Amino acid sequence: MNPTEALAAVGIAGSFISAIIWILAQTRSAISAIIAQYFGADSLGKIKSLPAQIITVNIILSLFIYALTVFFVEDIFKLYNASGLILEKSVSYYKIRAFGLPFTLFVFSVFGVFRGLQNTYWPMVISILGALLNIVLDFVLVFGIEGIIPAMEVEGAAWASVIAQGIMSALSLWLFLKKTPFSLRIHLPVHPEIRRLLSLSLNLVIRTISLNIALYMANAYATKYGANYIAAQTIAFQIWLFFAFFIDGYASAGNIMSGKFLGQKDPSKIWKLSRQLNTYTFVISLLLGMACFVFYDGIGLLFSKEEDVLTLFNSIFWIVILMQPVNAVAFVFDGIFKGLAEAVLLRNTLLIATFLGFIPVLLIGDYFELKLYAIWIAFFVWMLLRGGILLFIFNKRYSIRKG
Repeated sequence: MNPTEALAAVGIAGSFISAIIWILAQTRSAISAIIAQYFGADSLGKIKSLPAQIITVNIILSLFIYALTVFFVEDIFKLYNASGLILEKSVSYYKIRAFGLPFTLFVFSVFGVFRGLQNTYWPMVISILGALLNIVLDFVLVFGIEGIIPAMEVEGAAWASVIAQGIMSALSLWLFLKKTPFSLRIHLPVHPEIRRLLSLSLNLVIRTISLNIALYMANAYATKYGANYIAAQTIAFQIWLFFAFFIDGYASAGNIMSGKFLGQKDPSKIWKLSRQLNTYTFVISLLLGMACFVFYDGIGLLFSKEEDVLTLFNSIFWIVILMQPVNAVAFVFDGIFKGLAEAVLLRNTLLIATFLGFIPVLLIGDYFELKLYAIWIAFFVWMLLRGGILLFIFNKRYSIRKG
C-alpha cells in the first residue's frame, strides 16, 4: 500500500476513534473533580461505592458504542470523503482498534480516581509504559520480523494499540486495587453523587461532541482536497496532539488541585494555582515552538518521505507552532474549570468556539480555496475563543479574591 494512502487511512480512522474516546472519557474529569472535592474536605468515606459504579457504567457504555459503530463504520468513513483503498484500510483499522474501547475507558476511569486522590504518578507510569510498548509493537507488527512475524501494515498499527491498551488496563486494575481506598465490588443502592457525576459527564460529552465536530470537519475537508492533503493534515494534527500532551500534565494538575481547593473552600489558592500553571505552560510552549522552528524542515520527515506531502505540511506548520501559547492558556483553564465542576461553562465555551468561530472561518477559507490554510486558521480562531472566554470569566470570578 502507498505510504501516503496508509497515513491517510490511519489519520481518518484514528480521528474517529479519538472522537469516541474523548466523548466517552469525559467521566474521567467528572470522577476526578468529585473525588478531589471529597478529598479536600477529608470525606472520602462518603463515596466508597462511587468509583465501582461509574466504572461499570463506562464499560457497559463502551461495549454498546462498539456494537453500534462497528456495523456502520464504512458509511461513517464515507462521510469523511474516504473512498477506494483509503476507505477499505480505514474500516479495517477501526474494526481492530475498536476492540480496545473497553480497555481504554477502564484505564481513563482509573486515572480519574487517581487524579482525584492527588496522585498523578501512577497514571504517568502507566501512560509511559503503554506508549513505549505501543511504539515497539508498531515497528514489530507494521514492518514485521523476517521469517517470524509478517508485515501487517495498517492492521499491525491497530493491533499494536489494542495490545498496549489491554496491558495498560491490566496494570490499572492491579494498581487500583493496591493503591486506592476503593474496590470494584458493586454496592447498592446507587450512590447519590451518581446523578451529579452523570450530569457533569453529559455536559462534558456535549462539549466534546462540539469539539469533535471541528475535528471531523477538518479531516473531511482535508480528505476532499486529496490524499496528500489528508496525509499532511494528519502529520500536523499528530504534532498538535504531541504538544497538547506536554501541557496536559499541567492541565490535569489544575483539574485535581482546583477541585481540592474548592473542597477546602479556599479561592485564593485557586487564583495562585492558575498563575503558576499558566507561567509554566507558557514557557514550555515557547520552548517547544523554538525547537520546532530550529528543526522546521526535518520534523515532517519523521512521518513521511513523500515530497508533495512534506511541501503541504511545511506550508502550514508555522501556524501549528504559533498556536501553542494560546493552546497552553486554553488547556490550563479547561483543567481548572473541570476541577471546579463547571461543566456548563465548558460546554457553552466549546459551542461558541466551534459554531461561531471554527466553522464560519473554515467555510470562508474553503470558499477562497485556502485549503489547509483554512483548516489551521480556523483552528487558531477556535483556540483563541476557547482560551479567551475562559480567561475572561476566571479573572472576573477570582481576581477580586486573590488576596
